[in-house]
Amino acid sequence: MASLQDQLLKAGLADKASAKQARADKRKKQKQKTKQKQPVVDEATIAAQKAAEEKKARSRELNQLQQQEREKRSIVAQVRQLIITNKQARKGDTVLNFTHDNVVKRMYVSDEIHKQVTKGRLTVVLLDDAYELVPTPVADKIAQRDESVIVYRADLDKSGNDGKDQDEDDWYADYEIPDDLTW
Repeated sequence: MASLQDQLLKAGLADKASAKQARADKRKKQKQKTKQKQPVVDEATIAAQKAAEEKKARSRELNQLQQQEREKRSIVAQVRQLIITNKQARKGDTVLNFTHDNVVKRMYVSDEIHKQVTKGRLTVVLLDDAYELVPTPVADKIAQRDESVIVYRADLDKSGNDGKDQDEDDWYADYEIPDDLTW
């Protein structure tokens, strides 16, 4: 099969000079392309590269989210294990009152455990909607992982009577006490 140029020459629609000129122009364009070495811009390749970059970014984001979820589950498992292995038995008939979310909660414990809780040696923690008692050093480890599990610690409790005594003393601080009083 002959080229289009040959077919046009045979049909008499083009002459030899114009065909020669067209071939020369084509060769010049070809030389300029190779001389400049401009990469051929292929829109399909650019679109494919862009799609691959977007896919990589999306994959990185999903991997990061999955990693965060794994870390959260790991922390929950560590806290759960610390509580289960260190929880104290709470048999007894002495009432231990503590607050959780501004609600007074009640737990029945022995007298000895009640004393340990009030002295700050035991801490009340939350495990699966149930309250447990663990030693305070273990509660410190739990607090490093998840502070929201700690419900009540006597050594950090600010609602005691200590603040009331200081307030009453400070109330009279503005008044001078005369030295020459005789009774």
